[in-house]
Amino acid sequence: MHCYVYRRDESIGKDANVVYKTKDFDLPIRKDRKGEYKYPSNTEFMLCFSSDFFIEEADEWRKDVLNMIRERSDCSFFCITKRPERIAKCIDDLSAYPNLVIACTMENQKRFDERCPIYLDLDLKRKMVMIEPMLERVDMSAYIDRIDHVSVGGESGPDARIIDFEWVKDIYEQCKKAQVSFLFHQTGARIVVDGKLYQIPRKFQHSQARKAFKDQY
Repeated sequence: MHCYVYRRDESIGKDANVVYKTKDFDLPIRKDRKGEYKYPSNTEFMLCFSSDFFIEEADEWRKDVLNMIRERSDCSFFCITKRPERIAKCIDDLSAYPNLVIACTMENQKRFDERCPIYLDLDLKRKMVMIEPMLERVDMSAYIDRIDHVSVGGESGPDARIIDFEWVKDIYEQCKKAQVSFLFHQTGARIVVDGKLYQIPRKFQHSQARKAFKDQY
């Protein structure tokens, strides 16, 4: 397994294949002794960053989360999914959750061609595509004019698959031409630049990526 989730869960003695409700499940609506929310307005909550908010095993809890999102309309919620085909099945009216941002990952051309049209047809306020981990050159031209933001990243970990910086630059140029915001999120552990392979320590993978393009955001 290449996904960082497996390494992270293994490091703390958890099985990444087991989906469960965490002890912090209701964190957004917890209140203090004065009856006020512990987390103030404008807090951004990240959903299921070691899983997928739309995974089938979480169906029984999702309604409770959506109720919290509506209750905390003063805060924003962000999640990333590989299952765009399940979004409309799990949320009847996406317009009822304007404070929920859903990004979709598409790691190669095949996944982009499969997932992107499904994702872009959803009634989402903002369309965010994540080419991460980027495993090959991806042509986004068929859909890029409908995308609001593109984030690109390499794969981390000791067995990381290679990302070629030429692929990243190609995505950058596609976004620049279409006036779509772009972010090179992380280099990954192994990146090829001008034909040379570089091993990037984990602590530098984000900072080095941010330096690669002056006008990314």
